[in-house]
Amino acid sequence: MPQLLVRNVERRIVTALRARAVSRGRSSEAEHRAILEHALLGAPPEQDFKAFLKSIPPGVDFKVRRSRDRGRPVRL
Repeated sequence: MPQLLVRNVERRIVTALRARAVSRGRSSEAEHRAILEHALLGAPPEQDFKAFLKSIPPGVDFKVRRSRDRGRPVRL
């Protein structure tokens, strides 16, 4: 897979990229890829479950209910 090297990036941009990556639960490199994909292809950045949980404000009563579906039987 091709690689992309970006030089002479301002420190504040690097800091903002790292902060955004941490808030979404991914690496700076993964966040950089998501930003490029969204900017160039219009694809929405993916949000994993960890990032979703981190996005919930503190103090919000958030309950998750388990599905009653036990799946389908599997013959081995």
